[in-house]
Amino acid sequence: MSDATGAKGTDTRGTDTRGREGNAAYGKKPFKRSTSHFTDRITADGRDGWPVEAGRYRLVVSRACPWASRALVSRRLLGLEGALSLAVADPIQDERSWRFTLDPDSRDPVLGISFLSEAYDARETEYPGGVSVPAIVDVPSGKLVTNDYQRITLDLATEWTALHRPGAPDLYPEPLRDEIDEVMEGIYLDVNNGVYRAGFATRQSDYERAYRDVFRRLDLVSERLAGQRYLVGDTITEADIRLFTTLVRFDAVYHGHFKCNRNKLTEDPVLQAYVKDLYQTPGFGDTVDFDHIKRHYYMVHTSVNPTAIVPLGPDLSGLLDPHHREELGGRPFGDGTPPGPVPAAEVVPPAGRP
Repeated sequence: MSDATGAKGTDTRGTDTRGREGNAAYGKKPFKRSTSHFTDRITADGRDGWPVEAGRYRLVVSRACPWASRALVSRRLLGLEGALSLAVADPIQDERSWRFTLDPDSRDPVLGISFLSEAYDARETEYPGGVSVPAIVDVPSGKLVTNDYQRITLDLATEWTALHRPGAPDLYPEPLRDEIDEVMEGIYLDVNNGVYRAGFATRQSDYERAYRDVFRRLDLVSERLAGQRYLVGDTITEADIRLFTTLVRFDAVYHGHFKCNRNKLTEDPVLQAYVKDLYQTPGFGDTVDFDHIKRHYYMVHTSVNPTAIVPLGPDLSGLLDPHHREELGGRPFGDGTPPGPVPAAEVVPPAGRP
């Protein structure tokens, strides 16, 4: 989730802004992230006017974005592919931000729009903020429902249960929610958001503070995971999803591009094994597209990388190597089962050598 001043105002919420004018501001002004603007919820009882309903909504993501990737993982694990359709934006934006140039005629085949901003404008005319993913759009009206990246996945886990696949895991178990929330808060402040505070810092002191926060928290997480397979309890939870989507990008973009370079993830045996374990778990690695990730970060953040050259490395094929985390016990899906095969239209290339 990148932040800058966009063509229609200041975006401090999500990935990303309205266009390359906004992208050029990355790293040129103090970094700050605020809450999402559109926070309506899609719930079982429809209390915000948006009831859970199969086929009614479309999830818009960029595979480059760690915040959107949370929703991709949750949707797969819960088996919501048939109930919540998927639109994937081009990782490279133009002056109107996220666009559907990966689709025939550069138009989303379900929403009939060329830019995600059209759904934002349908919801609020002349909305001054940025255009962020993940976003959920109401298909019948074409209006944006929510861009609340912190809430979307929690609601997929707890409000969409009637549409979950048989054997779907409980990603936000009620007895563990307080602990999950506490763990996620620290990870959000210091890791999920911390890498951005480092990468887009405009002052040396701000960068150094963020850098230290990132690695202090990663050291604590590594210590926690040395003796247990997952962050909370003995199954995969929302906390693991939120940590994974940052860690899987760490060596590819955050280590070099965002200067979080005390060490690579491959140099921390615990965290590397943890990421390999999750990457090889159905629903995680099969949603990750390193080509989208690298091209977005290195080509869009031109103030950080003015040449827009995309590095060939690192070698990511090690993510497919044995991890031995199963020796710690744990049950990835609890009493449930793994998700089924990836729909053919959503298959992404596996990690590999440059």
